[in-house]
Amino acid sequence: MKPIIGALIGVLVLSGCSTQNIAVQNIGDSQVTLPIVNSGETPAYSRVVALANGSAEIVAALGFTKILVGRDIASTMPELSKIPIDTDAHQVSVERVLSQHPDLILIDSNTSPASAITVLRNSGIKIVTVPNSWTLTTMPSKEAAVSDALKVPQAQKMLQALLKQNEYPSKKIKVAFLYLRGTASIYLIGGKGSGADSLLTNIGLIDAGAAVLPHPFNALTAEALIKLQPDVLLLMTKGLVSVGGLSGLIQLPGIAQTPAGKNKRVITVDDSLLLSFGPRTISLLPKLRAAILKVSAQ
Repeated sequence: MKPIIGALIGVLVLSGCSTQNIAVQNIGDSQVTLPIVNSGETPAYSRVVALANGSAEIVAALGFTKILVGRDIASTMPELSKIPIDTDAHQVSVERVLSQHPDLILIDSNTSPASAITVLRNSGIKIVTVPNSWTLTTMPSKEAAVSDALKVPQAQKMLQALLKQNEYPSKKIKVAFLYLRGTASIYLIGGKGSGADSLLTNIGLIDAGAAVLPHPFNALTAEALIKLQPDVLLLMTKGLVSVGGLSGLIQLPGIAQTPAGKNKRVITVDDSLLLSFGPRTISLLPKLRAAILKVSAQ
């Protein structure tokens, strides 16, 4: 299910849903600072196309934004706005990539189609597969894979020194993560392994779905959601827009029968940020906790 969700995140970013005033707590791209180090090292490659989820962000945090010549659609952070996009959702444009004359391409298991990857491999360009990360504990391995590919070990050490995790006191606040894309009739509740559970547990809160639902992503039904009785709902920003904003969300099965729905306690986080598990994730955590505590007090 996770590769599907990874691809869907790209589709949501691509969808271009119109923005609207959403009466919820929202954490956007510009609110979370990217940590950047300067090791003085020279990377082994000078023209990098970063197609793996979050890999462009890691290259930038290591201090080497200038070597990026292409990125995937999900890497929408402001610092990367001038880097050309080489994918439509997670569908790689071979022509676009080859026109940028890269000497290194970073991919992951969600990068597709396979035929495009085959063409790129046959071109003789160096391709490195970056592991996916859906937890805070596996996040360093993804960052290490990128720094190893670039051969910049000191930059990796410096970045890890900046990404110290804080400890947060526990609060008995139940949060349900909903993955929504109304235009495609995709309505899911996060369970153990969704990625959101790792974030919520780290900031001392309860992922309502992780304890009882059988899969990382489960069908959203009224029965399932009412059983969870979440205090707060956590969504991706464009996911909420795709169901018609807050008013549309309340109409979904079971939402209005939960404390979160009755009190309109909703948090949204930018689509490319929430499950990126990259250098900005540690900076996201205190903001996410503060937003949840704020709405839970309503």
